[in-house]
Amino acid sequence: MPVHHKFQKVVDFIRTQFPDKDFIPLHEPLFIGNERKYVLDAIDSTFVSSVGAYVNKFEEMMASITGSKFAVATVNGTSALHMALLVAGVKQGEEVLSQAFTFIATANAISYTGASPVFIDIDSATMGMSAEKLQNFLEKHVTLKEGQPYNKSSKKRIAACVPMHSFGLPCEIERIATLCKQWNIPLIEDAAESLGSYYKGRHTGSFGQLGVFSFNGNKTLTSGGGGAIVTNDENLAKLAKHLTTQAKMPHAWEFSHDYVGYNYRMPNLNAALACAQLEQLNSFVTNKRELAGRYSNFFKGEEIPFIMELPEAKANYWLNAILLSDRAERDEFLAYTNEHKVMTRPTWTLMNKLVMFTDCQHDGLEVSQYIEDRLVNIPSSVRNNA
Repeated sequence: MPVHHKFQKVVDFIRTQFPDKDFIPLHEPLFIGNERKYVLDAIDSTFVSSVGAYVNKFEEMMASITGSKFAVATVNGTSALHMALLVAGVKQGEEVLSQAFTFIATANAISYTGASPVFIDIDSATMGMSAEKLQNFLEKHVTLKEGQPYNKSSKKRIAACVPMHSFGLPCEIERIATLCKQWNIPLIEDAAESLGSYYKGRHTGSFGQLGVFSFNGNKTLTSGGGGAIVTNDENLAKLAKHLTTQAKMPHAWEFSHDYVGYNYRMPNLNAALACAQLEQLNSFVTNKRELAGRYSNFFKGEEIPFIMELPEAKANYWLNAILLSDRAERDEFLAYTNEHKVMTRPTWTLMNKLVMFTDCQHDGLEVSQYIEDRLVNIPSSVRNNA
């Protein structure tokens, strides 16, 4: 009799969730709405680049969905975060509080401004920045000078705080927002993964000065490439829109620019795809939450921890996540599942371990390290029930 591998039952269960697939990807896009219709309409309009009706419609839809007054379309989530940092006033030689447990785009965008990231540990319950660890860091390492926060050791201004809603699970963003307000630190939410996620009834991305989202091909909704900034500050929104279009001054024919600008505007073709996807947001999130519920029940029986939302949160469960007992078991799980055509992946290497960020200050990152050693993302696509 062949030996039954201890993870075969997991592979079998995942296959029941995605029947009719030989290879099960981690997260694939689903186009079952008006995607083709809207993209062809954009082509027929000849407005295929950064000006067009779908770009405007996309911004209106994003503002409405997130409960924000304004939204600015960008070419991807990284450019959205870079722009949000710039308009929030982050400058070269300053510092931005963030997470080492994040996709590299977060740390890269901070670096684009010439600022340095400072890494705060995460909560094991949310995978996002720990409000408690943030408070501890502020009280120990930060002082206010003429109302501005400065790092006591580096003497640099703390120019912003960027927590991330990891895998679509809302972090304790309300408490983080309160701390940022107390210390006069602009809050920018990295909500790249959390479109359709809520904390205490408010959409992620709407708690800070600015919030940013991604529409990359592997996200809950995709426009191929695309991003968005949301804010309630009209001046920040206008500046972001201006800077993302090369800072070109309005004129019928002349080329005049008043800032160093960026070619960050979302093309109308991508916006057409995004609008069609946004129309399906609620049904997609419902579908993904149902999958997370089935996973949760299954892994209880396997005595493998499945990462759930906080009681006061409603997550989109962009990528479902489990915790193995240690790094060796994590690697065994990754090897076995991928060998059996079920795509799984570990979480990101902590930012402070990358050569670009080894000199960045951090608070010990004990929880971040614990999670890095154990977490695995499992297939999380929206299932096509048609």
